[in-house]
This record gives sequence, C-alpha cells and structure tokens, in this order.
Amino acid sequence: MFLGASGRQNPHMRSRLLVTAVVATAVAAIAGPAGADGSPPPTTDATPRPAGVSAPTGRPRLADPHPCKNQPGFTCSTLRVPLDHRGRVPGTLDLQVATADNAGAPKGVLLFLTGGPGQPGVPFITRIATQRLPELAKDYRFVMLDQRGTGEFGAIDCPQLQAQVGSSDIAAPTPAAVKECSDVLGARRGLYSTEQTVADYEALRRALGVDTMVVDGVSYGSFTAARYAVAHPAHVRKVVLDSVLPHVDPQADDGLYFVGLHAQARVLRDACATAPACASDPAEDLAWVVRHRTAADGVKIFDAIVSYEFVDPTYRDPNPPGLPAGHGDLIGALRAARQGDPARLNTIIADMAPGGDPVTSYSSGLHIDTFCSDSVFPWGRSDAPLQTRQARLDQALRRTDPRRVWPYTRATSAGSGFTQECLRWHSRPAEEPPARLPDVPVLLLNGDHDLSTPLEWAYEEATHAPNGRVVVVKGASHSIQNRERGHAGRDAVIAFLGR
Repeated sequence: MFLGASGRQNPHMRSRLLVTAVVATAVAAIAGPAGADGSPPPTTDATPRPAGVSAPTGRPRLADPHPCKNQPGFTCSTLRVPLDHRGRVPGTLDLQVATADNAGAPKGVLLFLTGGPGQPGVPFITRIATQRLPELAKDYRFVMLDQRGTGEFGAIDCPQLQAQVGSSDIAAPTPAAVKECSDVLGARRGLYSTEQTVADYEALRRALGVDTMVVDGVSYGSFTAARYAVAHPAHVRKVVLDSVLPHVDPQADDGLYFVGLHAQARVLRDACATAPACASDPAEDLAWVVRHRTAADGVKIFDAIVSYEFVDPTYRDPNPPGLPAGHGDLIGALRAARQGDPARLNTIIADMAPGGDPVTSYSSGLHIDTFCSDSVFPWGRSDAPLQTRQARLDQALRRTDPRRVWPYTRATSAGSGFTQECLRWHSRPAEEPPARLPDVPVLLLNGDHDLSTPLEWAYEEATHAPNGRVVVVKGASHSIQNRERGHAGRDAVIAFLGR
C-alpha cells in the first residue's frame, strides 16, 4: 500500500510503493474547486456504474497537451473531473496525465497505476515504460496519471501529518495532526476515496477514446485496478495486480493489519532457511523483543521492518545498498537485542524513522482520506460516531486470538497508524464494491518476502478472480515490476500481456 521517500534520510529507506526517486518539485497547493468544464455535448455511455454514481454528462478531454518535462517520448496534459462524481458537492479537479506518444500501439492502452494511496504517477512513466518494462512499451501505449490529491499540481498538504508520518501508514500521528488534516480538507473529506478515483479512471478512458484497456496496478494500485475492473468490466481486457492488496475486506480486519503482523514470522523464517541457516528462530527473537519493550516500540519495530524490506529483501545483508556500512542484517540485530544488545536494532529503527517526505512525492493527507474512507473497521465505516469507536475497537481486540498477530501483540495493531488515523477520521464512506472480479485474465504477482502487502493477500484476492493466476517471486519483496532485482516476475508480466 505504500511509497515515498523521507526528506531526512536516504530515499531508499522509506520506499513504500513504486519507486525510490523523490520528485524535485515545489510543494503544491491543495486542489480546490475549479471552473466549469467546457466539454463537448453528451455522448452515450451504457457502462454499468455503482449505485448513486452519476452518468457522465459529456465526453472528458485531455487539455493543454505538451511534452512531459525531462521525459522524452511522453505527452503531458490535464484531465478535468468532477470533485464529486456523485454530484453532491460542486466543483472540479484538474489531474495531470502522461501518455506515451505511440498512440497507434498495436495492443492498445496500458493504464499503469501507482500506489500509496498518496503517490503520483506522471513523474515515473519513463522509468516504468522504458526502463523497467521496455518489452511492453513496444506494443502498448503506456498511460499514467496523478491520482486526485497527489502530485505537483494537486497534492493535499497536511503539514503535521506530512512531518510526522510521511509515507508510512504504520507510524501513528498525533491526534493534533489528524485534526489539522481534517480541518484542511473540511467539506471535501471523503471525496478522495477509491470510488472517486475509479470514476476518474473511467473519465480518462473516455478522454483517450478507447473502448478497452489493460489495467496494471502496484500495491494500492492493485486495489484500484481491481475496483476499476469490477466497476467497468466491459472496458477491461486484462488485469495485472502486483503486490496485492485485496479490494474487499469482508472480515473487516485488513485495516488492523493482522495478516501483515503475522506474516513477518513466515518471511523471517524463510530468510533464515537460506544457507547458512540462522542459529536461532528470528520469529521467536522478534516476539521476545516486542514483549520486552513498550507498546510504542512494538509499532516502531513493525514499521522499521516493513521499511527495511526495500533495502534488503534477504533481511541478512550486513551492508545493504542505501544504508551506512554495518547498518544492515535485521535478523542479526533482532538476535543481538534478545541477547541484551539492542544497539543494532535501535540503529535500524532510527534509519527507518518516518516522516518528512516531500508532499509532491507522497501526500499523507490524501492517504488518510482515501484509506479511512475506503476501509471497514470494528467500529464500522468512516461515518460511524467518533465517541463509540474506541470501545468497539477494544472489544474487537479482546476477542482476537493473540496467535493471529504473533510475533507481535494486539497492542501493536491497536497502536499502528492504520488504526490510530482512522479512529479519529470522519468522512463520507466509499461504497463497498462487489467481491467478484470480472471473468477476464488476471495475473496476481507477489514476492514471498513482501511485508507491505504479504503473499497471503494475493491468495485471498485470487479467490475473487475466476480467471486469475498467482505467480510468486521467490525472495522478492514489494513492487515486483519496479523493484525486483531479477527478472522472473517481470518475465511473467511480459508473457501474460504479450499473448
């Protein structure tokens, strides 16, 4: 679900989603209501849409086309969309779009979706299309956009939230930071949900003038890709879900991160199975450390380990790229901490400390509104009364078998940013979509060392895909198409989309 790069540290340390680059642009103002859309007369659109979502009143268009800065071969333009696709709140937003110049590509459009939620897309189209997936760029027209509330021209800026948590959604912000962001958005809370973003994607398809697209999403992008496919099945040919976040949560616990907490035992044990085998059980070491430090430290350890996967998916390299010499070997640091020497673990926690990401590369304000408006928690949706939430959360956690979160504790789940942000966020909730994906080819791609969106989630999502296939990349962590050190995962995507 993540990405970003902290302004206080090497940009490789806080990577949460797609890329490690920091966008070198000025902080943008919050996108507010703009002028009326001067689109052409209405066109017929028989596409089924979720209940309550208004039919389009005119064909959207891409305005002001111009060469993308420092990205030859790509054209940047602006897509104007309603602030509220349901028509309850007036106003529009202008979204930046990047399109490859090969408009006549033989296999049509490939819409590549970045993640977070909070990350823009336009700055990364060259890296994805020409550096990471050049085999596909020959046959597909790559298209990327800045999700509403992100990027150079529309990032939601909540200064305290940005400084405290940045691209992390595990680190917990202060209540004051959450309130400040709530005040910044005001009446727009809930208008940055995935439901609204999916409607933006459909507006983009219509502006491109194509009937169908291939949709390829990474991490949170896999969530939006699946939801777009569910909402607009007639306009999707194939779907790639990379580093999978399930698009529905019938058990109402994804926000509590039970799966991610428990998956760390599997991943660390698998890392220790590689020769030479570890002298101890890293999951037991982690459990011991968590229980002998404060609850707040448990959240910091959880956050640091999820961040660490981006610099060292082996979890055992003493000198991984992007960290100072000797600052690696997470598994060794856990063992040393259990034996009474926490210095190495404390160094890793400090190296991975959250916050400070430039708002144009990752908007934590967009993240909180999207995630909380989308999610289901024990207290219900984001419009549930604030005063009853803590009691309902406490009750749910008391009923939770501790084994579901081991090697962590239920307090780690309760104290994480997912829970603490949404516990205090009140907004219009997004509509829950159907669970079943359309009967189109779906590739679900995941590294077995991924701790941001663990492999278990890919298998869960696969149960909703009647024509889905899971490909597991051994030893890989998050974001296969962008970060995989080898080529096996990308080869699977190339083969899937090349047929």
